[in-house]
Amino acid sequence: MKKATLTILIIAVLICVIGILSIYSSNYQKEGEFWQSIYRRQILWACLGLCLFFAMANFNYRRLWDFTHILYGAVVFLLLLVFILGAVRLGAQRWLRFAWFNFQPSEVAKLMIVIFMAKYYSEKSSGDVSLSVSRQGIMHALLIPLFFVAVPAVLIVEQPDLGSGIMVMSVFAVIVFLAGVKLRYLFLLFALTAACFPVFWNFLRGYQKDRLMVFLNPNIDPLGAGYTVIQSKIAIGSGSLFGKGWLLGTQSQLHFLPESHTDFIFATFAEESGLAGSIILLLLYYILIRQGISIGRKTADSFGKLLAFGISFMLGIQVCVNIAMNLGLAPVVGIPLPLMSYGGSSLMVTFISLGILANIAKERSVF
Repeated sequence: MKKATLTILIIAVLICVIGILSIYSSNYQKEGEFWQSIYRRQILWACLGLCLFFAMANFNYRRLWDFTHILYGAVVFLLLLVFILGAVRLGAQRWLRFAWFNFQPSEVAKLMIVIFMAKYYSEKSSGDVSLSVSRQGIMHALLIPLFFVAVPAVLIVEQPDLGSGIMVMSVFAVIVFLAGVKLRYLFLLFALTAACFPVFWNFLRGYQKDRLMVFLNPNIDPLGAGYTVIQSKIAIGSGSLFGKGWLLGTQSQLHFLPESHTDFIFATFAEESGLAGSIILLLLYYILIRQGISIGRKTADSFGKLLAFGISFMLGIQVCVNIAMNLGLAPVVGIPLPLMSYGGSSLMVTFISLGILANIAKERSVF
């Protein structure tokens, strides 16, 4: 096993174990069969994720080039199917139920966009590793890929899942920049987005507007929309330097912190492990993401390069947004913390993404 693959695997398993311990801690005192078995589900999904990791690590990533349009069509179909057969939870229709497993197509859409964009902006020729994007006009360099990305993004936002929709567009913007699209096109896109924000505001649902307003001032609704953010900051702050210890976090144990096993798993962990544990966790994420970027830099294939960079930044953006959300530095948009937050879809897609990174490091050649 290559050193890069081993590093990715070890770091991913360590973070996953930390997540399972935090999930157990946040729910072990709750009554009900579901809460008592929730960590077991995460262990099962982690085992399935590891199987998918090894499968993708031995699946030539160049084959994804041939299947890109099929994958794109399949994801769009699943996103449309959510509106017909999707399960409704907490007022959102985001999941498709397969037997005992609730599958969230928006998680797959994030990875699919990375694959689609990597193919669009790369050359299949093995001899040309410098992209010609910088010589393209705004139509081919920006507007056409923007259309294909906007279709799943709009479907995701309508579920409603504003956080995942923003993630898809953020990944798009990062890959556009990395591909070498003229900066003036990017500035134009950002300017138009900013100019249209007042229009977008009118299409947001009430609770989404409340979350944005609470981000500016959590105390305007401390018992409503601002409650979770306030409790999250209390949990993180009360962890002090070395934390209160595993199973001893008061905010999660006494159920003051909502969604302590999903969106706010970092607050649960920070309360029990303190600043020291949080720094170690951030260091693990840093090593994992840096390893992915290093793989991209060492890969001569333009498709593999953009794929590695895209996956690395996709994971990095999710980590930054989730932790910022827990600290009250970003609006609550429902972005899971990779490998830690409870949820099978996110966990398995993350392992698949890491498996692709491992295969890029392994292949090093173009076909």
